[in-house]
Amino acid sequence: MNATRLILPALLGFASLASAQSASLPPLARESIEWCDIWISHANETNFPRVLLIGDSITRAYYPEVERQLAGKAYVARFSTSRFISDPVLLQEIALVLDNTKFNIIHFNNGMHGWQHSEEEYRKAFPAFLAAIKGHAPAAKLIWANTTTFKESKVMHPDNQPRSSDERVNARNDIALAHIKKAGIPVDDLNTLGKGHPEYHSDNVHFNKQGIDLQAAQVTAHIKKMLPP
Repeated sequence: MNATRLILPALLGFASLASAQSASLPPLARESIEWCDIWISHANETNFPRVLLIGDSITRAYYPEVERQLAGKAYVARFSTSRFISDPVLLQEIALVLDNTKFNIIHFNNGMHGWQHSEEEYRKAFPAFLAAIKGHAPAAKLIWANTTTFKESKVMHPDNQPRSSDERVNARNDIALAHIKKAGIPVDDLNTLGKGHPEYHSDNVHFNKQGIDLQAAQVTAHIKKMLPP
C-alpha cells in the first residue's frame, strides 16, 4: 500500500505515554471530542519532495485538491487535529509525525479550535508550538497559513469577556504573525481570501467546493514557490 493512515486512539502505546505525561499536568479545558487524522501517501517512495499540511478540518478539506495539483511534483501528506495550541498532546502529535517521516516543506496552521481558551494562552503557547515544528523538522521549509474567517461573526466568551469571533480570529492571527515574521517564515493569507465571501462557506466555519478550490489553489501556489525547478 502506498498510503499509511494513523488514528491516534488506536495507538495504545502512544496513548499510554500521553496519559502518563499529562497526569502530572494541571487540568486542561478540552473540547467534547478531540481528534487527530494523519495521512501519509507514497510513504515508501522517494522520487519527489515530501510536503506536509498541518491544520484542522479546514486543512483536511483542501488537502485532496492540493495533492492532486502537486501530483508528479511532490508527495503531499496531512496532519489535521483538533488540539489547541497550548495542549501538550499537540506537541506529542507533532513529534510523532515529524520524527517518523522527513518533510521538505511544511505548510501549517493552528487557531480555529480551543475557543474555551483565551488569546493570552494562545500567545504564551505559540513559541513552543513553532519550536516543536522547527525542532523536529529542522531542514524543512515552512509556510504559515493564518486562520480562516467565519461566515457570520458570533459572540464568544473567553474568560467571561464577550468578543466576536472575527475579533478573536484577528487577535490570534496577529499573535501568530508577530512570531512568524520574526522567524522569517512566509505567510499564506487564507483569511483574506475568504473574508467578505459568505458564499464560499458550507456552514459558519467550513467551506464549500468553491471556497475549498480557491484555498487549494492558493496553498499549492505557495508550495510550488519552494519546490525545486
